[in-house]
Amino acid sequence: MGEVTFLDVSKKFSLRVDGMLHHVQALDRVSFTVKDGEIVALIGPSGCGKTTALRVAMGLDFSTSGRVTVDGREVRGCGHDRGMVFQHAELLPWLSALQNVMFGLEMKGMRGGELRDTAEKYLDLVGLKESQNRRPHQLSGGMKQRVGIARALAIDPSVLLMDEPFGALDAQTRESLQAELLEIQARTGKTVIFVTHDLDEAVLIADRIIVMKGGRVHEIMTVPIGRPRPDLGVVRGTAEFAETRYKVWRALHDEQVVH
Repeated sequence: MGEVTFLDVSKKFSLRVDGMLHHVQALDRVSFTVKDGEIVALIGPSGCGKTTALRVAMGLDFSTSGRVTVDGREVRGCGHDRGMVFQHAELLPWLSALQNVMFGLEMKGMRGGELRDTAEKYLDLVGLKESQNRRPHQLSGGMKQRVGIARALAIDPSVLLMDEPFGALDAQTRESLQAELLEIQARTGKTVIFVTHDLDEAVLIADRIIVMKGGRVHEIMTVPIGRPRPDLGVVRGTAEFAETRYKVWRALHDEQVVH
């Protein structure tokens, strides 16, 4: 199971600039629930708190007040029930693709033949079994991200957290990985929460979109495109896609905060 709940979560940072201490309210009483098996996009302008929310859910940052729970258990640090994919895969350059995935499994305590078999299984899932012995400098940007996704999935988390995972890729590779993510989620049933700046990406992939502004939830909307999704190129041409995209655009440009 992978239900994620934010309960009145606030996060304040203290930064020293030119000798002066500044307080930044990154999250301000954020509350929402992501259901088990749901794909939810967090979208909003830079500095609105999207990535901070993701990092708090992962346990990389701690909230100032409120709490995040996964299946009712409060997040108190990183755990194997959550996996994270960053904008840049951050692979260890001296290890092969297979060894990078195995490294994450070793951190979980896996040993022996199961270790290699599991790593190969997830590299195969993202279409990289034939490239498992290549090192990061021998992989394209899209292939590196596939390794990052395989590494996150291999520990078998119930929740996959993704921080602009396709933001640094060219348009064609990005579209390919968007479709691949939907296929992987359909096969694994993972709960997915991802941060994006791309309106099209949010509407194409997500079941629901959470628009954030100024550290707060501005609006939550359901995407009326069911799953399994057909070809994403077909989705782009539907009335549902155009209407939802326009609603998200309006929410991003509307100054009124919905409480």
